[in-house]
Amino acid sequence: MKLRTTIGAVIALMAMTLPAPAQSSISSASGAAHLGSYTAYIGDHDLYNSDGARLNQPWQVIRQDRANYHRFRIRDRADESDDFFSDASNRATMERMLRNGTIAGSAGRAIVRGGLLVQVDIYRSGGKDWIEITVLD
Repeated sequence: MKLRTTIGAVIALMAMTLPAPAQSSISSASGAAHLGSYTAYIGDHDLYNSDGARLNQPWQVIRQDRANYHRFRIRDRADESDDFFSDASNRATMERMLRNGTIAGSAGRAIVRGGLLVQVDIYRSGGKDWIEITVLD
């Protein structure tokens, strides 16, 4: 079973309240540029920040996964590379996009628990970037 959840919404459309599938349709129908995608396993080390504190928000876990991959070279077997988040400033941008975006409660709770595989797709349209995350079972 797949849970498809849009994590970031098109920032320009943030005022609109759309369910995740509608936002997903917008990203593919609006001529948005697909900047890349990657698959990552959310392991135990992704659930803690660099100071050892337990992370309790999905955006924190996703960002830590990328910091672990690119900065600290802590990688799970299923982790894939990406060019976009290899830049620390892009990881900081990702954090803001995720906090301002939407996520279904069940997907967010699953990410915070860890032990699962996610696919992350990165998009840009009108100078705005956003991310769509699919939690894979």
